[in-house]
Amino acid sequence: MPALAAVGAHVDVSGGPVRLEVPDADGRYYVLQFVDAWTNNFAYIGRRATGTAAGSFLLVGPDWDGAGPADATVIRFPTTVASIVGRWAVAGEDDLPAVRALQQGLTLTAGGQARGLPEPHPDVPEDLAFFERLRVWLQAFPPAPRDLDYQRRFEPLGVFAPHSPYADASPELGAALRAGLAAGRQQMEQALTDGAGPRQNGWSLTYHIFDYNLDFFEVGALDEDQWKLPDDESRYLIRALSARGGLWGNHGYEAAYAMVYDDGDGQPLDGAHAYELRFATTPPVGAFWSVTMYDTPDFYLVDNPIDRYSIGDRTPGLHYAADGSLTFVMQRAAPPEPDRAANWLPTPAGAFRPILRMYQPDPAVFDGTFELPPFTRVMKDRRGRPEALERAVDAEEELPEGLRDGRDALQ
Repeated sequence: MPALAAVGAHVDVSGGPVRLEVPDADGRYYVLQFVDAWTNNFAYIGRRATGTAAGSFLLVGPDWDGAGPADATVIRFPTTVASIVGRWAVAGEDDLPAVRALQQGLTLTAGGQARGLPEPHPDVPEDLAFFERLRVWLQAFPPAPRDLDYQRRFEPLGVFAPHSPYADASPELGAALRAGLAAGRQQMEQALTDGAGPRQNGWSLTYHIFDYNLDFFEVGALDEDQWKLPDDESRYLIRALSARGGLWGNHGYEAAYAMVYDDGDGQPLDGAHAYELRFATTPPVGAFWSVTMYDTPDFYLVDNPIDRYSIGDRTPGLHYAADGSLTFVMQRAAPPEPDRAANWLPTPAGAFRPILRMYQPDPAVFDGTFELPPFTRVMKDRRGRPEALERAVDAEEELPEGLRDGRDALQ
């Protein structure tokens, strides 16, 4: 059972303003996140940003100069197309009908006929189609003015040509584009796993990876330096990696994200092993938090026999220890112990990458007061009981009796 229910809409305001009506959520956490063609988060509607009362909004294009109605808040799009990504907190299976009713209460009313997306040239071969889509979309949806000079660096690739150079590309151009695309993809995948941000117990603290918007701030979006990346070339790579690894993520003040590829000993997470994730203190949030399981390298949800794809404070039946701590069990097979089965998040058979999401995070998340725990690899002793492999695995005197004989097998 998911901790949230999502809904989305792709909106084109090239034909005129579009009116958005939002129903009363009666205190429930939700967010409508507005994302332009460059994946800039430029507006938010929801409990943090605007409250949960019903509201009316007029969505307009970047060049619109009309007068907004008195009964609606105007939201200006940086590009003529944008996505609205909605998320609602769900308290359990029985809560889904109420959430569906709220989602169905959202309405969008167009004021005119929109242009839609420009069509790529139909004769471009598939292995060059990326560049053709880039060409037509770059010209239809220009970036912020500060980014134009950097963008012109790619003019020799043909992305600003009025007519497609890729439908009959020369062998030299085609070879260069294919090689460059392959090399770029390889570098991106490596950068995703290496991570450039701060780390904590194996986690990449990606709290600011969606802070690359420096120019467009409508309702609910905070125009504050602490939520802006430095204005240098690294911002473009971070934007690309964010889209690849977590498209449509929120600013940290709405939802903070951390992802992890390695356990606390620096070994890659893999479904061939079992792990524990023990929260001595659960994440401090004003809404809710959850850990979601994804495979790699595609970052898909993991099919499993209990239909559990995430686990968190809204998961029913969790088992807390007497000291108030909460330990999640991450492994492929179901644990036989009832308490561990209650806290089980199934993994795939191979490599995986979980993501921790904290909605309306407290300041302790950002100032380091709250510390994320490591994934600890687990094995079973000769009596079938789970035992955490701590860093003392090489110190025989600190190992439980049942593990000493099998110590070599744990390395």
